[in-house]
Amino acid sequence: MSKRSLSPPVGGALIKKARATPPPSNQIVISNSNDDRNKGLVRTVQRTSNLEAPIVSLSGAHSAEIMSCRFDPSGQNIAACSSDRGISLWRTYPPNTNYALLSSYAKAPILDLQWSLYSQLLYSVSADHTFTITDVTTGDKLRRIRAHREIINSIDRTMGGGAGIELVATGSDDGTVKVWEGGDEAQKHPVATLEIGCPVTAVCWSADGNNIYVGAIDNEIHVYDLRKQEEVYSLAGHTDTPTSISLSPDGNYILSPSLSSQTLIHDVRPFSSSANRIHRTLHGAPAGFENTLLRGAWSKEDGGRRVAVGGADRMVCIWEVESSKLLYKLPGHKGTVTSVDFHPKEPIILTGSKDGTMLLGEIEPAHAV
Repeated sequence: MSKRSLSPPVGGALIKKARATPPPSNQIVISNSNDDRNKGLVRTVQRTSNLEAPIVSLSGAHSAEIMSCRFDPSGQNIAACSSDRGISLWRTYPPNTNYALLSSYAKAPILDLQWSLYSQLLYSVSADHTFTITDVTTGDKLRRIRAHREIINSIDRTMGGGAGIELVATGSDDGTVKVWEGGDEAQKHPVATLEIGCPVTAVCWSADGNNIYVGAIDNEIHVYDLRKQEEVYSLAGHTDTPTSISLSPDGNYILSPSLSSQTLIHDVRPFSSSANRIHRTLHGAPAGFENTLLRGAWSKEDGGRRVAVGGADRMVCIWEVESSKLLYKLPGHKGTVTSVDFHPKEPIILTGSKDGTMLLGEIEPAHAV
């Protein structure tokens, strides 16, 4: 790409560009009909977010499948990691800039990432057995820790109960979950090591930071008390490996898709009315034959009334939790949808795929569903 000249060519004139305007609140749609009287009917669709368009494609940064993508806590930025060993950072709103690309950031595919809850840090884990802490304002690696003996599949973070310290949990094929101190002064030694006994595919903190939910290839979700560093109970119901675990905004339920193509919502309140703690069973998102760790998510702007999981059919399913009704089956990708996330403040869903692209999609607010 050639650089644009700082001054106009000889004999030319400067042309003032029109000032950019904010995205319209209504989208104009042309609807055709077989009835001659209704041909060319113009109607408007009410917009529900501040995106530039109802669907926005984020592409060009990655040359291979996207393994995980997430909004930051403010909803202004997006981070994605890929099997091309890179991490990309994007603006959520116009002009949706890919403002940073950390290429060759690990020696193997980067499998999962999380934004820090309180600082401009990004936590990521890789198939090269490392856990990395990155300052997103500079792109510098603050820590690169050889955290496990095998591939690290999942990562989650929480604020340690009342201590004001961010804690990070990592789950690995070596059969352990390790807990680390987060932040820019993180140590290279774990705070705790939990022996699960079989490869771990998913980790998730409880709302109070005292428990860790651990998904493993024994098809169960193990619940560990960090203070006792022992398993307190387990959640059954899956007939194949859970691929991810995410906590509802109120902290009462966890969402877990699995390789059986069945997605479960478990009740993790101290006292549950259900003996097996299964709150909802959801169908519609096929896992496929590739054994991909599909990452689901809860909606946040409506308090967790909806959940979403991508599938091998290149679609994204969005369900209403209380009715188990399938609200949306969203197309657009050319490969398995590996990761989804909801915007923290607006009805926007983010999806990442094996086709190396992400999509931002505007959906209806929950009260209008």
